[in-house]
Amino acid sequence: EVQLVESGGGLVQAGGSLRLSCAASGFIFDDYAIGWFRQAPGKEREGISCISNLHDATYYSDSVKGRFTISRDNSKNTVYLQMNNLQPEDTAIYYCTADYQALYCSGHYWGQGTQVTVSS
Repeated sequence: EVQLVESGGGLVQAGGSLRLSCAASGFIFDDYAIGWFRQAPGKEREGISCISNLHDATYYSDSVKGRFTISRDNSKNTVYLQMNNLQPEDTAIYYCTADYQALYCSGHYWGQGTQVTVSS
């Protein structure tokens, strides 16, 4: 059974940092691109970052580029999202996703999400 479990969310002040983790199980991690999406109340879901299993290519949305960094540790079946200089508009539920042999993350499998709240 595919499982994606996010952790590391919480409450932080503007300008602060958090590191999200996505622990995967139930599939061959090395064969999957892992992504991060977020959804804020009343807003559409947004794909913000992706790391492919193909040459570890990365993608960032304009809204997080330069502040967030995605990385993967295949030995631990885990992907991380380092989030720096967080702003109130980053407040959302953050989800990790998995896609088989993909350059881009479209979200075939989803985790349950972790809440990130940034206070001003």
